[in-house]
Amino acid sequence: MSISADGYVAGPDQSSTDPLGVGGPALHEWHLGPAKDHPVNRQVVSDMMAGMGATIMGRNMFGPIRGEWGDSDWRGWWGEEPPYHCPVFVLTHHARDPIEMQGGTTFYFVTDGIESAYARARTVAGGRDISIAGGAACARQAIRAGLVDEIDLQVNPLILGSGERLFDGFEAGKPRLELARVLEAPGVVHLRYRVIAAGD
Repeated sequence: MSISADGYVAGPDQSSTDPLGVGGPALHEWHLGPAKDHPVNRQVVSDMMAGMGATIMGRNMFGPIRGEWGDSDWRGWWGEEPPYHCPVFVLTHHARDPIEMQGGTTFYFVTDGIESAYARARTVAGGRDISIAGGAACARQAIRAGLVDEIDLQVNPLILGSGERLFDGFEAGKPRLELARVLEAPGVVHLRYRVIAAGD
């Protein structure tokens, strides 16, 4: 997850027109801006996407619609061919029929929690990795449930001051992490942690 130096993965005042909050889009300059073609950044993006068997994300990451879906025809931020190329399980309180996209991505909407989404993801992944794509609330649920064995953070030299923190609500020292990898590129440091002990 792209994260600010003060620990936020989204800025304040998130809305349908500003889904990453004030200042939040700057967290993603490393892979969307001029630095996206730096070899380290390209390697990190490839590591994130290549060979994934399934992905889990929260509804806020899927889109700006809140409450009942109604007659919304929202199909995600990514156009007709999302970058996932695997089944994607979206955590939500409101049921919706699956959405099949080009390139092998199908969005499934899971209403019975992170453990159910993970079980479904394991079934289709066939032993391949499962990505917890975000946002912060989805990632926190997965960490607390003991479903995460590695955490990749793209740390930006940006102070957001407020917004949504990845590690809010955890006790001191939990989850317990071990640094596994450090990579540097212009404007970002890519950190990978192994989760030694998770949850509450």
